[in-house]
Amino acid sequence: MELRARIYVAGHTGLAGSAIVRALARAGYENLVLRRHAELELTDARAVAEFFDRERPEYVFLAAAKVGGILANDRYPADFIRENLAIELNVIREAARTGVKRLLFLGSSWIYPRDCPQPIREDYLLTGPLEPTNRAYAIAKIAGIELCSVVQPPARHAVSRGDADQPLRAGRQLPSGAFACARRPHPQDARGKSARRAGGDDLGKRQAAARVPAHADDMAEACVHLMRLPEGGFAPLVAPQAAPLVNVGAGKDISIAELAALVAEIVGYRGEFVYDASKPDGTPRKLLDVSRLAALGWRAEHGLREGIAAAYRDFLDRGCGEAP
Repeated sequence: MELRARIYVAGHTGLAGSAIVRALARAGYENLVLRRHAELELTDARAVAEFFDRERPEYVFLAAAKVGGILANDRYPADFIRENLAIELNVIREAARTGVKRLLFLGSSWIYPRDCPQPIREDYLLTGPLEPTNRAYAIAKIAGIELCSVVQPPARHAVSRGDADQPLRAGRQLPSGAFACARRPHPQDARGKSARRAGGDDLGKRQAAARVPAHADDMAEACVHLMRLPEGGFAPLVAPQAAPLVNVGAGKDISIAELAALVAEIVGYRGEFVYDASKPDGTPRKLLDVSRLAALGWRAEHGLREGIAAAYRDFLDRGCGEAP
């Protein structure tokens, strides 16, 4: 991927897309094609076709998607499958039609079976039933992977990253949930002690979703690394006999209780946590096997503690709360 290459990052204002833009900038890429949602509706087939005809990007990072937590996915499944299918179909089709050299599609760890052997290898895709609360979203992502497999080259690559669609810097649980104790009074339990409520029951351990988010910058660096592979390293990933998938993650997992304790330590919270077992808990465990990515010469650099601390500093710097 030459430094002057014309690169389109779809979804560049989102958490994943903005991290990819930063990673490209650090690597010296300046010829970026960026469009906000108000400027380009990716579910509009005609608008996407006109955009590709006019801009002619050479490389595409498809990070745009409709994302949400377990409750949103469970409550509005039709919205998640409809919008994500439309985005994927339009962008991947037009990338292939206009001769894009390489396309990287951000998948999701939700694509794997709910009760998958651990750690989860790429070839476990489609080997068992999905987690019901995220099935519509997962099926849309699986469809995107299949599109990458069957459209004409070169738009034939996908990546499944450790966090479903919210890496560390603004994960569904960390700043909005775990850091909430820093911006409003702590609720009191019956004994007069501060308590925070956490969803789930801590019986499972997951790398993805709310349990161990991948750092956004690690995820982005991995994506850029894959797109910069020489042809000899890239071609086997998209060979007809290969699943066009590469897991991205830290290769570790942690329980909800361990994560909550770590966040509490970093933000200075001294109260208790109450686990609400009435809330859906999702897949029991999602530890991704990242050996394929490691064999391609890349490993995560940011530790969990370091990432949470950086996210908390950013949370405070933005005026979202006051340190305890």
